[in-house]
Amino acid sequence: MTRKMIIDTDTASDDAVAILMAHRWPDIQVEAVTIVSGNVHVEQSSLNARYTIELCGKQTPVYVGCHRPMLREPLFAYWFHGPDGMGGMNYPAPKAPIANGHAVDALIDTIKANAGDIILVTLGPLTNVATALLRAPEIAGMVTRCVVMGGAAVAIGNVTPAAEYNIFVDPEAARIVFRSGLPIEMVGWELCRGGANLTPDDIKAVYAFDTPLAKFAMDCNVHALRSSQEWLGDPGLGLPDPVAMAVALDPAVVTRKGKYRVDVETIGELTRGMTVVDQLSVVGTQSGFTEEWKVREPNVTICWEIDNQRWKDILYSCLR
Repeated sequence: MTRKMIIDTDTASDDAVAILMAHRWPDIQVEAVTIVSGNVHVEQSSLNARYTIELCGKQTPVYVGCHRPMLREPLFAYWFHGPDGMGGMNYPAPKAPIANGHAVDALIDTIKANAGDIILVTLGPLTNVATALLRAPEIAGMVTRCVVMGGAAVAIGNVTPAAEYNIFVDPEAARIVFRSGLPIEMVGWELCRGGANLTPDDIKAVYAFDTPLAKFAMDCNVHALRSSQEWLGDPGLGLPDPVAMAVALDPAVVTRKGKYRVDVETIGELTRGMTVVDQLSVVGTQSGFTEEWKVREPNVTICWEIDNQRWKDILYSCLR
């Protein structure tokens, strides 16, 4: 049976690999790709997404959405992904035009048209999704799964010590989404680290597939590889968005998970964008909490650990 998917993305190098994976997976039909401001500006993100989709031989519509966070100035990540978001590869312009209409409308319309039969995968800041929920809150109950690449369940951030980039860029949007009732599965950025990194030997093996998609996936991440190693001190290439996509494609990738109350800090001087996970269920058991916190139920499934080899095997199968 075919599973239907929407991908909301700020397409840079790792997003592109995740988009590729979804379009190569045999039982996934990507209904729409919606573009949000994040890693790069939306025009560049749209170019990157459309080019990737064409490489896969597909014609998925790509809708441009919110050009900036809900309340904040944009914070791009060219420093991590390169001047075009794609490792400075300067790929040619795609042939397909941008789809008519706004990404927020596309999200609402596509979810309603496929109510009870749609997976939403978010790979960037949550501005588009939050805006759609404010306009049509009922769509939260129409999504079967919402896999969010965002946050840091152990509070080790990649843009501040406390916050992961996607949530930090638009914490107000993230708070709306996390409180919306969507069936969120949070894939924190930490899951792409350590043994989940593509090592130099892994990267060499991918190039040895000698396919256009394998070359593309590694080439467009050359800047991200350098950033991962020199800035974060990782042993190889971390691919947070592809890891999240692997979870969306095959839930068995997750080896340990649990449902908790999770909220997003929006005003903390040091903790803006922190995903606050109530791991010990202490909310409501102590004095000093606001009334809003005291009665709150678990709302997010946290993916704590993954099968690193299984995630890599999924990636490799999509690149051969």
